[in-house]
Amino acid sequence: MQNQAIAVGRRLDQVRYDIRGPLSRRAHELEAEGHSVLRLNIGNPGLFGFRVPQHLRDAIANALPKSEAYCHQQGLVEAREAVAAQHRRNGAAAVAERVFIGNGVSELIDLSLRALLDPGDEVLIPAPDYPLWTAATRLNGGQPVHYPCPPERAHLPDPDEIAALVTPRTKALVIINPNNPTGAVYPREILEALVAVAARHGLVLLCDEIYDSVLYDGAHFEPLAPLAGEVPCISYGGLSKVHLACGYRVGWLSVTGAARRLGDLLHALDLLASLRLCSNVTAQWAIKPALEGPNEIGALTQPGGRLHAAREAICNGVARSAFLQLVQPQGALYAFPSVDPERFPDFDDEAFALALLEHEHMILVPGSSFNIAARNHFRVTLLPEPVVLDDAFARIERELVLTAERAASKRRVA
Repeated sequence: MQNQAIAVGRRLDQVRYDIRGPLSRRAHELEAEGHSVLRLNIGNPGLFGFRVPQHLRDAIANALPKSEAYCHQQGLVEAREAVAAQHRRNGAAAVAERVFIGNGVSELIDLSLRALLDPGDEVLIPAPDYPLWTAATRLNGGQPVHYPCPPERAHLPDPDEIAALVTPRTKALVIINPNNPTGAVYPREILEALVAVAARHGLVLLCDEIYDSVLYDGAHFEPLAPLAGEVPCISYGGLSKVHLACGYRVGWLSVTGAARRLGDLLHALDLLASLRLCSNVTAQWAIKPALEGPNEIGALTQPGGRLHAAREAICNGVARSAFLQLVQPQGALYAFPSVDPERFPDFDDEAFALALLEHEHMILVPGSSFNIAARNHFRVTLLPEPVVLDDAFARIERELVLTAERAASKRRVA
């Protein structure tokens, strides 16, 4: 028995997070061998030369002496007031007492689902999704039910399809807007229809809005809470993306809706927040200046800005390709190209990603990692310099040519 491997919890059997999974581990091995690996798999601005705005750094430095004790389990009052005020400016009935600050949105997603779910409860999640939503649902005893957002619909959901998936066990509806991985930005009419589905079936709306200001070419972001009104809604935001501060690990959630329905949920969230005492105090001092200061991400996403140019480089790389297709991203920090199924009916996204890593020393994320059945997509980040992305798509095309040649050779042998 002393030599027997330690068994791990079976709840992990169906959990995956390939953004930092086996491909990333292989990339580390190649780097240890002396190879330079181009990482297009993670939206981490600080690794690509982006810097946190100086006024946020200054706020943290000036408040450091006030950061040495635990704060309230929900977060600093000043930070929560700033979050609530931002939601009120957007038209939501938000109050600081219903705001919780966390160590990134990731922690708050897990905390919310833990508060909501009993074993077997179902959560409606988009496909493709940000895979943490599916993983956290399973880890908290729930059952993810994926609703399709296919490229044929510009990666937008169909409210009628979602309504047809509701059962007596359905507890919540997840909306990721702007969307990771597709870059879709949801129009008001679709959001209103999703609110109507939630109202009709008594669901809690869980709206991941971490990319709310990362928008391109006139795309308009509609916050969900004002549209939800009395329908219980948890809206998530943070500093990681819009304010380029991933390492600060600062996120927040705001609970809105009819007070008569929220009491137990708020008590559960408060209990879970108390169990971890509080989130990082030091970084919370950046929230108020971030939300009240200039929108510096806007200069990057407008024509002439680096993110806009990077998006253009990806779109041009796809346009030059003999194999690729793309629904042009309207928001967020990613593109989600697909390989033409007529050219590659048996394309395997995981095999391709591994071959690309081995041959071209670059890493991207297979599309099936985002909980879709199709295996002809992959996700890349817009964060590298445009010239780097030009080179990346030349490498991708070389590997696609090799893949096509290998497939044709197999067909001839068969």
